Amino acid sequence: MISLRNVQTTDLEQLLFIENEGFSIEEAATKEAFLERIQLIADTFIVAEKEGEILGYINGPIINQPYITDNLFKEIKENPKSGGYQSVLGLAVSKQARNQGIAKILIEKMEKLVEENEREGITLTCKHELVSFYEKYGFVNHGMSESKHGGVSWYNMVKLREGIN
Repeated sequence: MISLRNVQTTDLEQLLFIENEGFSIEEAATKEAFLERIQLIADTFIVAEKEGEILGYINGPIINQPYITDNLFKEIKENPKSGGYQSVLGLAVSKQARNQGIAKILIEKMEKLVEENEREGITLTCKHELVSFYEKYGFVNHGMSESKHGGVSWYNMVKLREGIN
């Protein structure tokens, strides 16, 4: 059985391993970035685990605009109690746990948090090959992002609260 919980500092090594499986060196969050997220936004940093092993995670701060900007990958602040947009800076599932619906479970948990905390919606950026994946979950492609994170072209994907049921 897969359980969801908020991140803890002791998760760091497993998180970095999964992050580096899922993203290139240029794109992957650093140890320092993870530590900052664990300290500041544990309320929106969710891990999926089974028998003590982390299978995947989703994380991101609350932002006041519908699109992610590159500075978020460098500096984040604590989340406000309500309002704003739930950003997703990272959604990753370990290689051996892929294609088991874990990303879906993590996205659904973020949607619950959006509803509970009266956020405007969820926003993320993804590479072209993942646009259709997120569209399956009700995200709308808002076109190319201004983000040049990791030297890659990204697409703005947004799901407003009205679209979450």
